Amino acid sequence: MGDLLNNKTCLVTGATRGIGKAIAELFVSQGATVYAAARSQGSLASWADGINREHEGAAVPLYFDLANQSEIKDAVVRLRKETKTVDVLVNNAGIVSNELLGMISIDKTREMFEVNVFGLLSLSQLIATKFMRRQQSGSIVNIASVVGVEGSRGQIAYSASKGAVISLTKSMAKELAPENIRVNAIAPGMIDTERLSVTIKEDYKGKVPPIGMGRLGTPEEIADACLYFASDLSTYTTGQILVVGGVLTLP
Repeated sequence: MGDLLNNKTCLVTGATRGIGKAIAELFVSQGATVYAAARSQGSLASWADGINREHEGAAVPLYFDLANQSEIKDAVVRLRKETKTVDVLVNNAGIVSNELLGMISIDKTREMFEVNVFGLLSLSQLIATKFMRRQQSGSIVNIASVVGVEGSRGQIAYSASKGAVISLTKSMAKELAPENIRVNAIAPGMIDTERLSVTIKEDYKGKVPPIGMGRLGTPEEIADACLYFASDLSTYTTGQILVVGGVLTLP
């Protein structure tokens, strides 16, 4: 099971930490060349150096801001110069903002949609057009959220952004299926990341909502689900939303 992505080129956004980092590392271990994307220049340099000492040339940092259309286009131009194919796109990068209805900031919500929805859509559009349609193959995996499926008190704007991701996943899958391009989404529940620890402290006052399996999920468990959609194990699976949440009950 160590070569499920052998000779494939993958682009993973939001790879600096948490789920994105776990996905990038798993993909490298499965034989992929991973373009790991982040917003902050230099933030992935030491990580990539460590990966490449074990797997030469397997991790390539790529810096751009998903809220900046020009930077997205420049990143894709660089990819066109450096690689002939992009076999897998994982849209993981996102912004989380949690407020009750009366406290929602439209400006903050607009910023969140710029990254979570518009940036994701723009990058998917370019990768599908410039690479996958020409290859007549590819897999796009969008990281949504269980709140985009079920909704959640105090997460109206964030839920809306992830609900949009789920809707565009289903529509993209229908449009791209004739060209052998698969589009699926993973909807994580409460995953044990640095971001979640802050959310629990601020929004749940130290209490975790009931989880049937009795624990938080791990970034590695989301990465495992992502590997299924990225690899040839899922060649006949598209338009699906996989909830990985350990039977989470949201308030």
